[in-house]
Amino acid sequence: MAASEELQARYLRPGTLQLGALPPLSLYVHLPWCLKKCPYCDFNSHEWRDGGTPPEARYLDALRADLEAALPAIWGRRVHSIFIGGGTPSLFSPDAIDRLLADVRARLPLEAGCEITLEANPGTFERDRFRGFRQAGVTRLSIGVQSFDDTKLKALGRVHDRRQALAAVEEAQHSFDTFNLDLMYALPGQGLAECEADLRQALAFQPPHLSLYHLTLEPNTYFAKFPPVVPDEDTASEMLDLLTRVTGEAGLRRYEVSAYARPGHACEHNLNYWRFGDYLGIGAGAHSKLSFPHRVVRQVRWREPARYMEQALAGQAVTQDEEVARKELPFEFMLNALRLRDGFELAHFSERTGLPLTVIQSGLDEAERRGLIERDWQRVKPTERGFDFLSDLQALFLS
Repeated sequence: MAASEELQARYLRPGTLQLGALPPLSLYVHLPWCLKKCPYCDFNSHEWRDGGTPPEARYLDALRADLEAALPAIWGRRVHSIFIGGGTPSLFSPDAIDRLLADVRARLPLEAGCEITLEANPGTFERDRFRGFRQAGVTRLSIGVQSFDDTKLKALGRVHDRRQALAAVEEAQHSFDTFNLDLMYALPGQGLAECEADLRQALAFQPPHLSLYHLTLEPNTYFAKFPPVVPDEDTASEMLDLLTRVTGEAGLRRYEVSAYARPGHACEHNLNYWRFGDYLGIGAGAHSKLSFPHRVVRQVRWREPARYMEQALAGQAVTQDEEVARKELPFEFMLNALRLRDGFELAHFSERTGLPLTVIQSGLDEAERRGLIERDWQRVKPTERGFDFLSDLQALFLS
């Protein structure tokens, strides 16, 4: 049986698919190569050491084959957003991104105004390149600045400097109606004044969206083996208070734990993740979460790029395909939904997990008793205290 026929037989039993009851669907495309692996990065990224550019044509062929094999699992569903992440997707040429999006449009119906985001790093910045991405159909650029301080950029192992970061953001202003800046705080050797200087430099560009991340020493990274000296928890907490206050004064609302946006510029793709929507992930190491009547399925693609290309071109891109246990669904839903300042509609819990509200009732009661949430008959959302102690709040739903 061909891969597509096998998927169709497994997921599309006659009379069971109810498209109207399914959550929104997004597409994630992973482009895994970087110029250099950052010491804090635990993503599936691989240094391109052979000179020139990555094998664009073969990888795009693999992505197309991967998408085609996945189509039976998402027949009839429209795509609400596309996110091209990495790695460093801006290593790929505008022509390659144009071909990628043409391949997607030829195979999937996109919602009108579908948000299409591409991650870019200042180290791959060229003026015509950013404009080329816009002409290819990218509607939103997410720029991994991390810092505007040359000393901090060097400590983070970034391949760009302050000058390149400033030039990249300036060009994004001219080429895109909306864009995002990624900044990190609690960096090696960073003090409160330096943290504020980074933020104010970012805000000088009046970005529509800011993502502000605490530097975390993740397992299986260079920083985990050789940890740098970073600010203590109290200082990091002061930094977060400063970041939240100053961004608010600048007109950006903290709509998610790490995300700040002006009205109308929240990231729709990430909102779909946090609302427990569905996403099809294609590319090396990409993950998918897909809903079907009576079950939710997670998939993982082959991680190593060369192996992924080989397997995808043979119609076997997926290396793991497992149903999520029903007992795990409440925690997975709450882990995401409680990251949002506005929380979630109670009706969405049952719609997207297939479970009654009674399974989270005791957790909601305890969270309210501790002052971590506020709720009415329609919606639940974290309080200020709940946002400050988010891990404690989420943990109430582990059981």
